[in-house]
Amino acid sequence: MKTKNLKKKIRRLEKRLQDGPKKLTKLKQRLQAAETARKLKAARKSAARAATKSSKRGEPKKPAAVKKAKKKLNLSPERRAQLAAAMKARWAAKRAAEANAKGASGDNQHSAPPGPPQPPLNRPDGV
Repeated sequence: MKTKNLKKKIRRLEKRLQDGPKKLTKLKQRLQAAETARKLKAARKSAARAATKSSKRGEPKKPAAVKKAKKKLNLSPERRAQLAAAMKARWAAKRAAEANAKGASGDNQHSAPPGPPQPPLNRPDGV
């Protein structure tokens, strides 16, 4: 091997040996900093948990969000009865439609014969 190459190798090795301890100390410092940061974070979390537990025990629960009060409709008793009748008719129609859909989708051998039609509800406005 040429002396020039040997000198280069020796120089590189010496440099690596010098940089080795520096790198090692640098990595150790980083590890220590990371560990202390992790411990601080864990301590902060446990303190926050303890604070929320103590506040829950001592104080009554507060609602998360205040519910908005329903707006009361300004209706006369006649109009209220009228709306109630309309809603009942709508619900009855919906139930009948569901029953018809179930009856039509199943096989018709075992289905009951249709009952008598419901009399129309008497309403003053004809709705």
